[in-house]
Amino acid sequence: MSFISLLLLAIALSVDACVVSFAHGLVLNESKFINAFSLGFVTGGFQALMPLIGYYLTQSMLKYVEPFGKWLVFAIFMYLGIKIIQDTYNDDKEAPLCLSFKCILLIGLATSIDALAAGVTLSLTSTNILKAVILIGLTTFLFSFAGYWCGCFMKKLSTKVLEIIAGLILIFLSVKSLF
Repeated sequence: MSFISLLLLAIALSVDACVVSFAHGLVLNESKFINAFSLGFVTGGFQALMPLIGYYLTQSMLKYVEPFGKWLVFAIFMYLGIKIIQDTYNDDKEAPLCLSFKCILLIGLATSIDALAAGVTLSLTSTNILKAVILIGLTTFLFSFAGYWCGCFMKKLSTKVLEIIAGLILIFLSVKSLF
């Protein structure tokens, strides 16, 4: 996978963390730097860890799935892209607005589930996993950190546009994987 494709993947994966951090920034007014750093660190850490897990789980089964690799990459990215866009229109979803240790770990886990599937695709595309997890983790940290601060400063902004863009990026990567 090229650097540009990896960067687009990292951005798409980091949008959930950015949106959750943004929501917290809208509501929480105390310890802004600590909250922004905590959210960025935990979500970035989970976003780096999950693709690593997906990558190595796939490596152990690679000989069985390699013949279908590009189609699996296509299906996973297409599914994730469509799911993100559908979730944008789901009014039931609300970000948990607490920052206890347990809550922040759950935020990290919940926003990184998609990254586990991305790790599978990274394995199937013979991508350098170290470069990928560093880029994904760092991008998520920066987006989450910035998302919190944007929430602090912009108390009324729709996040639907960001989520739709993330979904479209994943759909683009799914189609690109076929060529």
